[in-house]
Amino acid sequence: MSLFGTRRSPGTAALPVEGHLPGFDGATGWLNSPPLTAADLGGRVVLVDFWTYTCINWLRTLPYVRAWAHKYQDHGLVVVGVHTPEFDFEHDLGNVRRAITDLEVDYPVAVDNDYAIWDAFGNRYWPALYLIDAQGRIRHHRFGEGDYEMSERIIQRLLTDAGSGGVGQDLVAVEAGGVEAEADWDGLWSPENYLGYERTENFASANGAVLDTPHRYAAPTRLRLNHWGLAGDWTVKRQGIVLNEPDGRIVYRFSARDLHLVMAPPASGTPVPFRVHLDGQPPGAAHGTDVDDQGNGTLTEPRLYQLVRQSGAVTERTFEITFLDPGVQAYAFTFG
Repeated sequence: MSLFGTRRSPGTAALPVEGHLPGFDGATGWLNSPPLTAADLGGRVVLVDFWTYTCINWLRTLPYVRAWAHKYQDHGLVVVGVHTPEFDFEHDLGNVRRAITDLEVDYPVAVDNDYAIWDAFGNRYWPALYLIDAQGRIRHHRFGEGDYEMSERIIQRLLTDAGSGGVGQDLVAVEAGGVEAEADWDGLWSPENYLGYERTENFASANGAVLDTPHRYAAPTRLRLNHWGLAGDWTVKRQGIVLNEPDGRIVYRFSARDLHLVMAPPASGTPVPFRVHLDGQPPGAAHGTDVDDQGNGTLTEPRLYQLVRQSGAVTERTFEITFLDPGVQAYAFTFG
């Protein structure tokens, strides 16, 4: 009889050996734990989770990783988050520490500012999950969202193989809200888009972007789906855009239940008020967790902000955000 009875499960298939746990020697710091080594973790089943705190795809996996950490810690599972930053402000340890508190990440986190652990694993994605058995062998990986049942079945199998009793077959029950809620995949027609010139697509303001130089832009009169534009005085930089004068706007044509924007204030302790409109009107019931029904919000810290959360049928909408003060930095739109 298989481990989970006669029911075929992803966790009952033969698991390959994909390599060995390379360790965390390149960590630039640790949060929630003293430094851990591969030797420290010998004999334990380990889940390594690569993340960066503004990544919406990682945020939507967090409820599962958090639940597994709590459910299986007494059975010998050790969860290690590896925070490898994407944007410059994510290198700041204070920002990461605040995110860990706000997001209730209470398992050990290796800070990977130099990408040493990322490179040691040969990793290329956020999020990325690696499951390591008690002999230190990588037995499974998952890039991106989804396949939560498969991952948990493999956790259960590896723990049982390591001699832990009473692991059981029950799966965690997750009820995620806010930015952690699963995307509405059927209604999602807008992909992630960066605003810096290194990776942006579909910029539609007249005459294109002027790079690394302040420039006054005019918003397009019409936008095609997944195109965007600027109004006001902005500087388009490699990673993001910076507002030089008050009342600058970003407009974006999208089709999704949720709209998020990764952005940062000009400096710590310098909040910037902003106003959101959908199709020229306050969002009302379609407002996200970071704005009210009139579309008012305040940019207080560098992170991902949920600005739209719709209900019902999803259609194309025109999103507009106006910042009342200068200095704002905006990096990426994501959708759900």
